[in-house]
Amino acid sequence: MDLVGLSLPLLLVFWQWTTTTGAAVTYWTYTGSVGQSKWADYFPDCGGKAQSPVDVATVQTQYDPSLGPLTPLGYSQHGNKPFSLYNNGHTVVVPLPGWMGLGGLPWQFTAVQMHLHWGNGALEAGGSEHTINGQSSAAELHVVHYNSELYPNMSVAMTQQDGLAVLGVLIETGEEANQAFWNILNYLGRIRHAGQSVSIPAFDVQSLLPSDLGRYLRYNGSLTTPPCFQSVLWTLFTETVKISHTQLMKLETVLYASKEDADRVVMQDNYRTPQPLNDRTILSSFPLGEITAIVIGALCGCVGVAVIIRFIVKTIRSTSSWDVLPSIRPAPVPRTKEPGKDLKQDVALNTTTEPGKKEDPVPPSV
Repeated sequence: MDLVGLSLPLLLVFWQWTTTTGAAVTYWTYTGSVGQSKWADYFPDCGGKAQSPVDVATVQTQYDPSLGPLTPLGYSQHGNKPFSLYNNGHTVVVPLPGWMGLGGLPWQFTAVQMHLHWGNGALEAGGSEHTINGQSSAAELHVVHYNSELYPNMSVAMTQQDGLAVLGVLIETGEEANQAFWNILNYLGRIRHAGQSVSIPAFDVQSLLPSDLGRYLRYNGSLTTPPCFQSVLWTLFTETVKISHTQLMKLETVLYASKEDADRVVMQDNYRTPQPLNDRTILSSFPLGEITAIVIGALCGCVGVAVIIRFIVKTIRSTSSWDVLPSIRPAPVPRTKEPGKDLKQDVALNTTTEPGKKEDPVPPSV
């Protein structure tokens, strides 16, 4: 989750935090000398024990029946005021109005912004930050909220353990374009360089989310970019959304991480690799075991049907057709004696072993 570029006050918070702690740099990148492998050297929280993203091993999740469906508040009530779209050098950000929020959590959370993470277009490469059973998706959408019930603003909340709530949406590619995502992708060409922003028509934010908001994974984690504060209650939906290959390519190739007057650096691979889960537990809003049981039950049912069919076929084959249809069984035909046949039978009877005489042993079969 990228929070740089939210607002000027928030940028100042980052600047003050990094300079007052004696950090050597006040900026970061995903690769290079200040890349993610070096983040902990300059931002200590990035080396914490509750970092994000993580890989979700579904067999190790724990079902929590108290986790109910989430309720987006005001997501569809975008009003007449336009949104803004901003290239902060790390991702594309859409600040959200304060009347949008999230229900279904322990506290009231107010929306702040949403942004995306993606890869570089390589077939085998990923783009999502979270992975499921080691498998990454093409991209990932994050919708960021702060705990407005306990804290006055985002700057304060982001430093508190229960300060933030983020929705994670895994994005896959399909044949058809996702019309909702055009609300963002159509305007990327106007913010190609870092620091550029543009006004865009307001739209229904909920249209970017999966249709099923009741099936998700929940865990305590962190911001996925510096300063990596461990203050995020993560909700990762299990249902993915799809965009077209053309839409993904536009996301991966249009933006630059560099400013307009600098050498062009294409904005790609802006995702953090999964971090150790350590002693955290990932909760599930639905029993994942039910899926396994359904699959196993279906397989057993198919096997059972196959056994029954095989038994019926075998029974039919082993039963004479005349026994099945006795009404059309032909009448027996009397046998006629062949010349010399009785004589041969008599000779065969007379060649039986004499009493007390042992027969030659039968040779064993090979």
